[in-house]
Amino acid sequence: MSTAEAGDGAGNTEYGRKAFKRSKSHFADRITADGRDGWPVEAGRYRLVVSRACPWASRALVSRRLLGLENALSLAVADPIQDDRSWRFTLDPGGRDPVLGIHFLHEAYDKRETGYPGGVSVPAVVDVPSGKLVTNDFQQITLDLATEWRELHRPGAPDLYPEALRDEIDEVAAGIYRDVNNGVYRAGFATTQQDYERAYADVFRRLDLVSDRLGERRYLVGDTITEADIRLFTTLVRFDAVYHGHFKCNRNKLEQDPVLWAYVRDLYQTPGFGDTVDFDHIKRHYYVVHTGINPNSIVPTGPELSGWLTPHHREQLGGRPFGDGTPPGPVPADEEIPAGHRP
Repeated sequence: MSTAEAGDGAGNTEYGRKAFKRSKSHFADRITADGRDGWPVEAGRYRLVVSRACPWASRALVSRRLLGLENALSLAVADPIQDDRSWRFTLDPGGRDPVLGIHFLHEAYDKRETGYPGGVSVPAVVDVPSGKLVTNDFQQITLDLATEWRELHRPGAPDLYPEALRDEIDEVAAGIYRDVNNGVYRAGFATTQQDYERAYADVFRRLDLVSDRLGERRYLVGDTITEADIRLFTTLVRFDAVYHGHFKCNRNKLEQDPVLWAYVRDLYQTPGFGDTVDFDHIKRHYYVVHTGINPNSIVPTGPELSGWLTPHHREQLGGRPFGDGTPPGPVPADEEIPAGHRP
């Protein structure tokens, strides 16, 4: 999620006023076991910068938790209310990230490429010794955490991208990305009725297909949690809170689809998923920052969150959430979601 998602160089006031275009990840270096791009996997060397509001960054949060990489890859959480200068570290004392020593994420981008003209997006991985951005390739970051970072995984970490299922995972994830992950943005930031209706149709056509797929199977691919589930979850968990109303994806709420509502509650209640979700950050970001859509920046009080903790009964479909592995341990104390920001 970037400060330029409503169009190249757009500020917050341009959200919903310019044609929506998903920016490509300009910095696509990879952190790998063999260091072939110059960035070898190394415990403590890198810092993951996220906003808990952002679905793309939330993928990395879930993966990091499931794989037990908290001690190997430190975490910086940006304020959900960014300004036109980019994501800011105003949640930290003095408004400065305590590890990187910067006030704004764009400072790490500038160290990597002076005068970089594109949007400053999260998730971003920054090299702590140099302060330079390494990658903002949200599509690849989680795949590399699952595969290239394997040596640093916790004992019992699940295989989120099993080799035998990769083609199917990629195929399922591609449709979800096009029509759901990106589709809600195409609907929400549409500037013509035709563009909106096309995106709206794509969103619900794909959700219906996914609902059918999940009717008799617990997870999207295979019988364990994979990358495909992570990618779907981060959009579904935001659906009723922001996409249904704010982005006008209002054919029905998620909770009105018995299959998808049970599926997303199943994941939410699985360690590593719901314990990364901050509903306060999600709502405040979308409703305050997107002033082209919501000019008065009024944040809705609802929806009621207690339903997230109700029984889902998806375990009756079988499946093994972590495969041959185990659940992740407790959330680190300094990464816990505040009580008022969760059910």
